[in-house]
Amino acid sequence: MKATGIVRRIDDLGRVVIPKEIRRTMKIREGDPLEIFTTSGGEVIFKKYSMVGEVKEAAVSCAAALGKMTKLSVLICDRDTCIAAANISKREVIDRTVTKELEYIMEGRNTVRDRQNANALHDYRSPIAAASPIVTGGDVAGCVVLLSNETAEKAGDTDIKLLDLSSEILADEL
Repeated sequence: MKATGIVRRIDDLGRVVIPKEIRRTMKIREGDPLEIFTTSGGEVIFKKYSMVGEVKEAAVSCAAALGKMTKLSVLICDRDTCIAAANISKREVIDRTVTKELEYIMEGRNTVRDRQNANALHDYRSPIAAASPIVTGGDVAGCVVLLSNETAEKAGDTDIKLLDLSSEILADEL
């Protein structure tokens, strides 16, 4: 654990403000859920909560099925990182952070296709063929992404329907 040197007081309602610098560095946005842990040493630890991470087994199964049906590479991401993948080296993509482009797609809350100039993950060059945000209870929890392959194959209409179905199934799991 890294000390920041920042000290905050708890107000009369039991609230503490997380400094803007820490929120920006940790990509904590207004409304983001935080999980609270305590240690026997008296520490209170806040951790970003990933709704999609809670259904990781379902995400892994969904990615595998979608990859088998579309023959394209599949990523399933929460709002910050890739948590499941298929038809791609998992070692290269799991836990890699999402790009601003993918964040923007998620915030748009609609399925997009043919984003050949947009990559889903930082330092991983593979264009987005299509992406469908996972929206549950009005909140964006993550995104299901199809990547273009080496032959620059695009996602067809059936692929898009399967992509949308996958994001809906994951949203229902949350």
